[in-house]
Amino acid sequence: MTQNIPVTAVVFDIGNVLIRWQPEELYDQWVGQARREDMFAAVDLHFMNELVDRGGDFRQVIYDTADKHPAYRDEIRWWHDRWLDLAGPAIDLSVATLRALKTRGVPVFALSNFGIGTFEVGEAAYDFLSEFDRRYISGHMGVTKPSARIYQMLEDDCGHAPGGLLFTDDRTENIDAAVQRGWQTHHFTSPRSWADTLIARDLIKESDL
Repeated sequence: MTQNIPVTAVVFDIGNVLIRWQPEELYDQWVGQARREDMFAAVDLHFMNELVDRGGDFRQVIYDTADKHPAYRDEIRWWHDRWLDLAGPAIDLSVATLRALKTRGVPVFALSNFGIGTFEVGEAAYDFLSEFDRRYISGHMGVTKPSARIYQMLEDDCGHAPGGLLFTDDRTENIDAAVQRGWQTHHFTSPRSWADTLIARDLIKESDL
């Protein structure tokens, strides 16, 4: 991460940064590991979710997929019907960093692969999703990370030079795409490491958390 360029705005991914997103672990609890592995091998559920993240109708995409795979129909529908169980809980220390940055007047943006319908559900459950200065949500934008286009769209809209953006994301391909744009980055591996990075950059203080 480039240390000598001042950070003018901080950009958060949401899944696995602010909200835990580990659907395989939940399905292991619900149906057992063996059936979950069989289902995920038979059905590309992450591609199904990608269609939602690109702007597809939340319920229709999932229910249509379920209808195509009757052996797993009920379990696939849970991706819609039990979505808040899949998307959670909040990662409290990361939420604290978001709010600390806001308190200190640092602009905070969201850049997230998130569907239109799923974000509506998420926003109703997690109040901090409404606290960003700007939100760049893939379902509304019609494109997902790591496509260069979604980063360009943020740059064109946000009023900040790419070099002043500090972006955190849990997926290396999304980080790599931001690096290609000239953004500063932090590969999110734990909320503590992210908080320590922000403290080291003098963007927040430990006492803020």
